[in-house]
Amino acid sequence: MQKDTEFELAGLLGNKIVGVKPISGGDISKAYLLELPKSKVFCKLNYSKFAYSLFEQELTGLNLIADSGAIKAPEVIGCSRLERGACLLLEYIVPGNPTAAVMQKFGYQLAELHLCGSEYFGLEEDNYIGSLPQSNSKHNNWANFYARERLHHQLQLALEKKLLRAEEVPDVQTLESVIEKYTGGAMPGLLHGDLWGGNYLISSRGDPYLIDPAVYYGHHEVDIAMTKLFGGFDNAFYQAYHEIIPQSERFVERQDLYQLYYLLVHLNLFGSSYYPAVINCIKNYF
Repeated sequence: MQKDTEFELAGLLGNKIVGVKPISGGDISKAYLLELPKSKVFCKLNYSKFAYSLFEQELTGLNLIADSGAIKAPEVIGCSRLERGACLLLEYIVPGNPTAAVMQKFGYQLAELHLCGSEYFGLEEDNYIGSLPQSNSKHNNWANFYARERLHHQLQLALEKKLLRAEEVPDVQTLESVIEKYTGGAMPGLLHGDLWGGNYLISSRGDPYLIDPAVYYGHHEVDIAMTKLFGGFDNAFYQAYHEIIPQSERFVERQDLYQLYYLLVHLNLFGSSYYPAVINCIKNYF
């Protein structure tokens, strides 16, 4: 971290920074542990043109999750533009161990989050998935929302980037028809929106915390599908979750369709190594 940025952060915190340690923070932003005289603060920095908007939406998501009362999210200390880029300052969560009992607690709490319903699918405003814009225009029908605001946007972006060919991309009507076939009757619940293994924390007190959200109201199985895309969580998590929200029929097919969104996001963010998985799903279902 540059000294001028450290000086700006100290001003925002109204306190002296006595130590700065780089820590793991994902692919989009840089992350640091700021040591103050009597406390610690987690800091994310991003130097892109849209950095402040990115962090504003992350702040909104964290607050929505925390306000649900279902599961914890780190307390937001501040979000500010900097001379270069922007910062998000959060409560530092002292890490603990993800024991089976803690993961069971996580499963129960995530299910309670998903039971926080809405009259619509979407959100009041758009946000981001990673560094990509995520459209949250409201819909009353899940297949319509998922086809138009999720898959279609990412498919079009992949076309623009020449990562997919026109003949490989289903039209919106086909997307809606197939999704309705497998997901008819889905109800809106509050989602984390990007729930892989790097987007939750377990505290030293044994409390699960959600971080880096891409929130909106959608079908609860989207979050579960994402947890299974890169290896899955502890079995105790899924057993507890399904005690609250039982697994329904055709989950496997819906899981494939929901993972397609995240595979498209990874294709657009990280390139053609994700092409085989994307095209395989498209061929299987569309």
